[in-house]
Amino acid sequence: MSTTRLTTAQAIIKFLKQQYVERDGKQFQFFAGMFGILGHGNVAGIGQALQENPDFRFYQARNEQAMVHIAAAFSRMSNRLRTFACTSSIGPGATNMVTGAAGATINRLPVLLFPGDIFSRRNVAPVLQQLEVWHSQDSSVNDTLKPVSRYWDRINRPEQAITSLLEAMRVLVSPSETGAVTLALPQDVQAEAYDFPSDLFKRRVWVIPRIRPDKALLQRALAAIKSSKKPLIVAGGGVIYSEAAQTLRRFAEQNGIPVAETMAGKGSLPYNHQLCLGGIGATGTPGANTMAREADLIIGIGTRYSDFTTASKTIFQNPDVHFININIGEFDAFKEAALPLWADARSTLEELMDGLEGFQTDQQYQDKARKFNQEWDQEVNRIFHRGHSPKTSQGEVIGVLNEFVQPRDVILNGAGTLPGDLHKLWRTRDPKGFHVEFGYSCMGYEIAGGLGVKMAAPDREVYVMVGDSSYLMLCAEIVTSIQEGYKLNIILVNNHGTASISGLSESMGCEGFGTDFRYRNDEDGLLSGDYLPVDFAENARSLGACVFRAKTPHELRVALEQAKQQSRTTLIEIETDRDQRIGSYESWWDVPLAEVSESEEVRQAHRDYQEARSKERYYL
Repeated sequence: MSTTRLTTAQAIIKFLKQQYVERDGKQFQFFAGMFGILGHGNVAGIGQALQENPDFRFYQARNEQAMVHIAAAFSRMSNRLRTFACTSSIGPGATNMVTGAAGATINRLPVLLFPGDIFSRRNVAPVLQQLEVWHSQDSSVNDTLKPVSRYWDRINRPEQAITSLLEAMRVLVSPSETGAVTLALPQDVQAEAYDFPSDLFKRRVWVIPRIRPDKALLQRALAAIKSSKKPLIVAGGGVIYSEAAQTLRRFAEQNGIPVAETMAGKGSLPYNHQLCLGGIGATGTPGANTMAREADLIIGIGTRYSDFTTASKTIFQNPDVHFININIGEFDAFKEAALPLWADARSTLEELMDGLEGFQTDQQYQDKARKFNQEWDQEVNRIFHRGHSPKTSQGEVIGVLNEFVQPRDVILNGAGTLPGDLHKLWRTRDPKGFHVEFGYSCMGYEIAGGLGVKMAAPDREVYVMVGDSSYLMLCAEIVTSIQEGYKLNIILVNNHGTASISGLSESMGCEGFGTDFRYRNDEDGLLSGDYLPVDFAENARSLGACVFRAKTPHELRVALEQAKQQSRTTLIEIETDRDQRIGSYESWWDVPLAEVSESEEVRQAHRDYQEARSKERYYL
């Protein structure tokens, strides 16, 4: 067997360049390059290897957490067929990636992480930033990435990379097992040379199959659907990743089954389709939640049934309700004691359509869904044009933006009140036009995620909606977007604090404690003084963005027009009225309250909580 003498780091980069995936006969280079921040622990290993391989592009990031968000968003926009690798120095650079890795794994998105690690040969320990533990010499801060990684390994000898890289790819390209993969690289091992087998560096194509459902289970599913009177589809992210939106539409129309959407599944049907009920669950619409409450059969497609989707297990109230789950992941397919169709979403829907030919739900049932769709559109229109003053409501901001963007433009968000409001209000017209990270609901995701989306789809305009609190956490990737020439349109909603938690706190009788951005008051010792004078527009300008300010819906429309003419990342700041909130609409979310309190407001809230919690169910 022929060999090629390379350092471990050089071998890794050479291997990554040759990895491709194939689905439906189309091939894609799996890695679009590598994001990183170089320091001791990777500068002379991975850094040197990247310098020798300019065709494997290196991108600078400003924060290690952000670069993992970029990779995850890029992967999601690419339907998990492409991603980035990410490298960090040892110590804090590595642990900064933990949050991003958790988000990627929770959202089932492939990202490959190469954190620098302590010396494998150990003789110079403790090295700078090394965590020493008394019970082992084989621990480092990189062990914190184990619980948030789908695969984790430490390469203590160069030849270990041969098998570890192949295992890493097996997990990354798996539709069911994918997530963050971590290969910790001791800084000395990165620079060590080895005679690697040349076959390791040949072009390798990983075929992603469209797995078909078991025939016996499929027949049981067909029988269950045919015997149902009020079936409801819950469309999750798996519909989008499987590129099954058009198939779902045909399936719903053929059989007259209404569709409700999770956060990740929003866009599975166009908002104005007569069978589209919009968002479901804690942030759902009245129609989706009402029909979910009455449904006798739930057909979950590519959903993991988070507590927001199920309204904390309160939304499916029919005593005879049962579930069919179409999911590529066995773990998710078996949730809610469902009949599991452990298979690809598009392939399964195609087979179900063949077996359901001639089946239709009652016309009155379909008319009910159509009526809910029309009534909700009227409610959305009311919220978009409520004409509130003196400050603009967040619903009006969403309305102006929704009416301004083009069908293929992308709206992106990750935390606060915006995910729920967008889930309810955004009128989706394209399966890839709605990108809200809510599996981890990670503050700071927005700008980094927007950059990842833009890199995956440079022909689309990307509109990033971000609250002031989330902006302050990770705004520095504005610099990266400008450096790389990827224009983002950032709409900063300034409500002087964490408005989402403020509303939650108020609903619990806690008066929004600790959620405003205010000076400390010397008289009472609390954060109850004037609002902090943070100038977000000037901050963004200092990072290189073109900035605009708006106070009214009209000014926001003008600013959006001006922003569209710019060639670099822009930011529009608009102050909103946090007290003008969007309703809950037939939903609930379980957030435990204090059982004992001196406050009557808290005691009453707890009584209400106990009553609502009594509706939680086990589905057995």
